[in-house]
Amino acid sequence: MMTEKHEDHCLKSCSGHSYIRKNWLGCIVFPFSALLQQSEFLDQTEVLQRAQIFKKNCKAMFPNRRIVTTVFNDEGIQFLVTRYIKALNPPQQLLDIFLHNSNATFDLIARFVSLIPFVPNTPDENDGSDIWMTSEHCISLAIGNKEEHAILLCNFFLYFGKKALVLLGTSVLEGHVAYVVTQETNEYLLWNPSTGQCYKQFDPFCPLKSVDCLFDDRNVWFNIQQNNTPMAVFFDYSKESFWKQLLPKNVQGTKIQSIQPEEIIYFETDKSMVEDLRNRIERTLKSKVMEWRPKHPTHWNRQCTFILRQILPKLEFGIGSFVSSEGDNEFERILQFYWVTGFPIQMPYIDVQSIIDAVYQTGIHSAEFPQTEFALAVYIHPYPNNILSVWVYLASLVQHQ
Repeated sequence: MMTEKHEDHCLKSCSGHSYIRKNWLGCIVFPFSALLQQSEFLDQTEVLQRAQIFKKNCKAMFPNRRIVTTVFNDEGIQFLVTRYIKALNPPQQLLDIFLHNSNATFDLIARFVSLIPFVPNTPDENDGSDIWMTSEHCISLAIGNKEEHAILLCNFFLYFGKKALVLLGTSVLEGHVAYVVTQETNEYLLWNPSTGQCYKQFDPFCPLKSVDCLFDDRNVWFNIQQNNTPMAVFFDYSKESFWKQLLPKNVQGTKIQSIQPEEIIYFETDKSMVEDLRNRIERTLKSKVMEWRPKHPTHWNRQCTFILRQILPKLEFGIGSFVSSEGDNEFERILQFYWVTGFPIQMPYIDVQSIIDAVYQTGIHSAEFPQTEFALAVYIHPYPNNILSVWVYLASLVQHQ
């Protein structure tokens, strides 16, 4: 800033003098990170536009096949689906159960994911405007849609270094589904996050009907093979004659920042709360069984109930099969004197009414044979973040004549 100074009273002569003085008025700073974010925003906008064009082209080729390239997060921001994929830590509790059996650990992790309650998906025509939560929110809220379950399971598998991708397709039993594909040494495995079950690619009992789309943290691939049944699909997505890819190869290596957290923090489920819930469910079911039998008395067999309570906890990690134990021997002794009808029901905890409906549908309460007795046991296995596995065993007993 230049300042001009005038001297009104001077001894020799009157003159004007000019002085140059520098004053700091302020500054405008452009952080380098902001420039990077602006550049990333422009790049992201270009990628999102490319994704929409890619989806449109894929739909033109195979209108009935599923393809999802972009979704919105719970804040209304649109992202490429690849940004949902990142290696994330499962609960330590699950890792400590089968310390020397990795396959059993993977099965348990898939089972854990299947215990998270499901919300219904949006209508099929809205695939392009789906809202997906991060895996952290899915765990903290203990709820998610099919895609969020698949992403969570995929991220857990990536934590162990597995080569895993999310698969979008259709199922004979469930309609539109999201599975997880893992590439093993000599085969591909198909994991259903809804049930926790794993199938080999050529398993005839796998309910998956079509393989339409794959994605991981690097790219999205659309299946352009004429036959898209799992047994006929060639899963090598590097073959451009079989799979149409969203991002070109020179972009795939560029690491796009994931919207997932660095790790998931878990909290322990209150065991006293779980025991109170178990007692409430058992009392409610007993009351309902008697209510469902208004014309017949309902007698409870305490010995069998005690035995069933011993058996149920073993089923949680016994993959649904009995293991030889004292309790099972007691059950065999009961079979010597009674015809026993019944089976254990396992389901994730959603609410008490869902459990009541499941027990009612078995029809075991409808036994009309004179002198029928009943046994009922409930067991709840707690996992972190209030995710619960509920077991119910209702049995009817009739003495041998």
